[in-house]
Amino acid sequence: MKKLIWRLAISSALFVSALIIESEWLKLTLLVVSYIFAGGDVVKRAVRNILRGDVFDENFLMAIASIGAFLIGEAPEGVGVMLFYQVGESFQSYAVGQSRKSIASLMDIRPDYANVKTGDELVKKDPDEVRIGDIIVVKAGEKVPLDGKVIEGTSMLDTSALTGESVPREITVGSELLSGCININGVITAEVTKEFEESTVSKILDLVENASSKKSKSEQFITRFARYYTPVVVIIAAILAVLPPLIIEGAAFSDWIYRALAFLVVSCPCALVISVPLSFFGGIGGASKKGILVKGSNYLEALAKTEVVVFDKTGTLTKGVFNVQEIYAQGMSEQELLELTAYAESYSNHPISLSLKRAYNNYIDNDKITDIEEISGHGVSATIDGKNVLAGNIKLMEKNNIPYDKVELDGTVVHVAVDKVYAGYILIADEIKEDAVNAISKLKQAGIRQIVMLTGDTKASGEKVAKKLGVDRVYTELLPADKVEKVEELIAKKSLKGKLAFAGDGINDAPVLARADIGIAMGVLGSDAAIEAADIVIMTDEPSKIASAIKISQKTSKIAFENIIFAIGVKVIILALSAAGFASMWSAVFADVGVTIIAILNSFRALNVKNIN
Repeated sequence: MKKLIWRLAISSALFVSALIIESEWLKLTLLVVSYIFAGGDVVKRAVRNILRGDVFDENFLMAIASIGAFLIGEAPEGVGVMLFYQVGESFQSYAVGQSRKSIASLMDIRPDYANVKTGDELVKKDPDEVRIGDIIVVKAGEKVPLDGKVIEGTSMLDTSALTGESVPREITVGSELLSGCININGVITAEVTKEFEESTVSKILDLVENASSKKSKSEQFITRFARYYTPVVVIIAAILAVLPPLIIEGAAFSDWIYRALAFLVVSCPCALVISVPLSFFGGIGGASKKGILVKGSNYLEALAKTEVVVFDKTGTLTKGVFNVQEIYAQGMSEQELLELTAYAESYSNHPISLSLKRAYNNYIDNDKITDIEEISGHGVSATIDGKNVLAGNIKLMEKNNIPYDKVELDGTVVHVAVDKVYAGYILIADEIKEDAVNAISKLKQAGIRQIVMLTGDTKASGEKVAKKLGVDRVYTELLPADKVEKVEELIAKKSLKGKLAFAGDGINDAPVLARADIGIAMGVLGSDAAIEAADIVIMTDEPSKIASAIKISQKTSKIAFENIIFAIGVKVIILALSAAGFASMWSAVFADVGVTIIAILNSFRALNVKNIN
């Protein structure tokens, strides 16, 4: 860039000097030297591309137009055209560089080094050299270099680079450590669980770097448009230069060649070729600010056409963590019932058992427990302090001929009997995420026609959650294969151009994520399955980010469309004026450079997502 600025400064000085000097041969000499400084590289690229078989590009158009101006005695315009073109190109390069820099700063999460513990010493190593099982130390203010598990220390982590959220996350011994986060205050010692190329930070960087390789339909249109458009305008320009002087009486070749050259200058497709991809690049960068990773501009464009959003329930709209919600006791206190049930379930690692032990939250004396029997599909039987305790579902009660309370509740009901006498029940259920109701509301505001929820839960449980959230339709008691079938049915019912987006937890929903028009992995920070199966990854646990992603995609698509209409519209008008002789080469180049600059500035709007929630 510095070299280009110096070249343009020298060229401009020579150009101005040539306009002042009266000597014709010296004027021409200065103009030729000025042209070499300004456009020598353009001519060189044009010749190189012609030799490679790539003839019709902007370098060819500018070289032909400017050299042609010299040949018809309009040398000052030839130099001026090249100077203004190069100024426009340098601005374009600067704009693209700033956009890339902006995204790079958002994703500036690649760690420079890792402190590896070797004996009593800390050795700084490149993260690529660290292996699974190595012990690393992360000091306050340092980036976490690799994924791992905390084995010593507590601290607060700044996860904003990964999630877009400013609230720090507390970690203690046993917590998962994700690369790319920043350690705020304490010193953490962790055991590495993934090599760098498989770590969270590496996968995210790879996603962002490769996102631009997947073109949207708008970009594909512009690529095809430029491929056919350029040779067509070159042929029209050639006809414009030769045919009118032959058929129109008194028409001069020099006038029509000049018009043809102006026609070539304004026909450069720079504004279209750069502004549309830049719009989507900006949209992807803006989304990453919000903790939304989009794998390609094709997915970002498709998201703007979303008509149906389908949610998995557990882990997506609900927390996926089962907790004790209600205790009903007969003949004893609620605390006594919970204690007996937690003791009976103490040897199991089933999620229901874990939630009971978590609710009891007291020391369990294993010496008090004898005769433990796990009854498959029913529950458990155990003797606690001489009392026989049965804890399980209604099948367990019926098998032992114990009368029980038949209750219809939203969740899993654990019925309990002590010495063959019914003692009550404990309700264990999932909780709806705080953000879920807001997410459904925002999606409706964003113009989504239908919101559907799929779940493997019972009809009663699923319908109760659906009613609380306000979703349009719910399908319950589904296996993973059933979910794919339902998505197929919904895809068949949407409009031809409309899209269906599916949001799931990215692991057990991988088949549906792959089948949907747009797969969105929710709340799965660092999950390999999510990153592989989904097209878009929400790096936080907030379903409302889906509505934000749709709004960003709608804004980006609108900006790209504005650039296409504006650039083509202005081109058509100036091309017509050039052909009719009402536009000089000066006005032609001003129009071309001006359109490019306006389109680029408009593209920058896609990066601004501050007001999108």
